[in-house]
Amino acid sequence: MKVAYLGPPGTFSHAAVLSSPELADAEAVPYATERDAILAVAAGQADAALVPIENSLEGGVNATVDTLAWEAPELQVAAEKVLPVSHALIARRGVARDQVTRVLSHPQALGQCRRWLSTELPGVATSPAASTAEAVRIVADSEEPWAAVGPAAAARLYDCEVLADGIEDEPGNETRFWLLRREPAGIPSDGGRPVKTSVLFYGAGDTSPGWLVECLAELASRDINLTRIESRPRKRRLGHYLFLVDLEGDAREPRVTEAIAALRSHCEEVRVLGSYPAAS
Repeated sequence: MKVAYLGPPGTFSHAAVLSSPELADAEAVPYATERDAILAVAAGQADAALVPIENSLEGGVNATVDTLAWEAPELQVAAEKVLPVSHALIARRGVARDQVTRVLSHPQALGQCRRWLSTELPGVATSPAASTAEAVRIVADSEEPWAAVGPAAAARLYDCEVLADGIEDEPGNETRFWLLRREPAGIPSDGGRPVKTSVLFYGAGDTSPGWLVECLAELASRDINLTRIESRPRKRRLGHYLFLVDLEGDAREPRVTEAIAALRSHCEEVRVLGSYPAAS
C-alpha cells in the first residue's frame, strides 16, 4: 500500500503517517504539495493520502479543501487522525538567533507562530515554503543566515540546529488529518469510537436571506450535532461559497440519511465526503 503525504521526509504529515498503526506496513511516498498528494490518489499513483485538513490555531487547510471540492470529487474520507504539533526555530549550524534575516516555512506554520515571530524576531521577513521540512532543507543548503519553522525532528534529519523550541503561539496546538481513498474503507463494527460524517454543499440560493439557516435546520431538527463548519469561495464571483460541515453520526443512519436528502432540496450540490471513526 502506497500512502501519499506532504513531503519531504520530516514534515508533520510524515510524522502523522509514521505514527498511524493502520499505516505501519504502508510505503510512505512524499509529494511537493497537499494538492499533489491528493491528486496522486485520484490518478491511481497512490492507494491513499494522509493530508492536513485543519489546525487548532490557523483553521482549515485551503489547499486540501479546494482540491477535494474541485479536482478530486471521487475521493472519500476513510479515517481521521489528530497530531499534536509543536514548532521549533531551526537554522544551519553556526547561525545564531540574532543573525537570522529571514524565516521560511509553510504558511500554516508561520501563522501558528505569528505572535512569537513578531515578538522575538521583530522586523525579520518571513517567506512561504511548500512544507515545513522543505523550509528546513532550504535553510540547510543556503549560505544565507536564514531560519525555518518546523518540527525539531527535521533539524536532526537535515543536520541543522534548533534555536528555539515550542514557539507556537498557544499550547495544545493540534492538526487534524484526513486519510483519503478512492473507495471508502468501511467503518469498523467494533462498537468503539463514535462516527463522524463530512458533507460538502452549495446552492444557487446562497445569497437569499436565511438560506444557510434553512440548510442547517435540516440537521438541527433531526438532533444532529455539527462539530465543524467552514466556508470557501466557489471560485466564481464574490459572495458565493461552498460549505464543509462535519457532523456526528453515520451517513447510513436513518436520521442522517434523511437530513442529507432534505439538504439536497436546498442545494445544487450535496456531496458526502465520507463517514469514519472520530479520532480518539
